[in-house]
Amino acid sequence: MNEIRREAVTRYITPLREGGSLPALAEAADGFKYVVKFRGAGHGSKALIAEFIGGEVARALGFRVPELVLLDVDEDFGRTEGDEEIQDLLQASQGLNLGLHFLDGSMTMDPYVNGVDALTASKIVWLDAFLTNVDRTVRNTNMLIFNGELWLIDHGASLMFHHAWSDPAKAALSPFPYIRDHALLSRASMLEQADKEMRQRITPRTLSRIVDALPDEWLHFEGSELSPAQIRDVYRTFLTQRLANSSVFVNAAIEARKNLCGNV
Repeated sequence: MNEIRREAVTRYITPLREGGSLPALAEAADGFKYVVKFRGAGHGSKALIAEFIGGEVARALGFRVPELVLLDVDEDFGRTEGDEEIQDLLQASQGLNLGLHFLDGSMTMDPYVNGVDALTASKIVWLDAFLTNVDRTVRNTNMLIFNGELWLIDHGASLMFHHAWSDPAKAALSPFPYIRDHALLSRASMLEQADKEMRQRITPRTLSRIVDALPDEWLHFEGSELSPAQIRDVYRTFLTQRLANSSVFVNAAIEARKNLCGNV
């Protein structure tokens, strides 16, 4: 993976109220605009970890994903913000946050309007089953059309196991039943082929490099005595075990599609 850049947030532009975590459009010191995910929101740094791992896994698998950039928010940032809720969020998010390069002029992908071939749909379903991402539904596809190409965004609802912080090896064997709600499941008629190709594209070594790139600053969980290195090992175990046992979630997705579409 490429080195993740780090920039300072210089200007808060506007909140993006589509999601529950209250992300925002902001400008950084490099002059570019970013959709910023704040560590002071709902699920704290775990949402940033899921966004980081999910986005970089998707990129490693060949999907188009906006550049992820580490963004610093200093203690003075947002003091002039008139909305008290947003000011509280910014104050609680001092330090390191995460931004996705803003795709200006992009449009939300509509699965009923925008064509996606069966193999691409199957690969995206595979990705979300692998990551246990519950947030790519018809109601909220988290896919954009930008310059005529399909881009994937918003993986912060991935890695469901880390909210309960249960046995990662056991969680890795989950069939992920929520795949039944996936926006592209009906088109995903090539899941076995997708599984073969995805497993050729990503390796435990790649997954380990992605996990190693997580900032220490995000790896201090309330109520946990685990060190950042130990927390990384939990994520590494989950991802590598899930990859090794991909047939579990692939077969579950195939069965969910049969229930949705029959044997088509």
